[in-house]
Amino acid sequence: MSQVEFEMACASLKQLKGPVSDQEKLMVYSFYKQATQGDCNIPVPPATDVRAKAKWEAWNVNKGMSKMDAMRIYISKVEELKKKEPC
Repeated sequence: MSQVEFEMACASLKQLKGPVSDQEKLMVYSFYKQATQGDCNIPVPPATDVRAKAKWEAWNVNKGMSKMDAMRIYISKVEELKKKEPC
């Protein structure tokens, strides 16, 4: 597992054409943020900003996870999404 594999997974995620649920997007986002920035380091957004709050909560769940573990999970999640792509 390397930085190159992670960057390739990031690029391939952008190429996906199939539908990706909001839940899947949040999950992938959370591992990307953990892998690139570490633990969530921003204040909780107001409850009125539903989208920002959902993203914050998804990222904050991974608190304490190493960047390498987050990269590994991110890559595997992207691979799962690629397998679901229509041919």
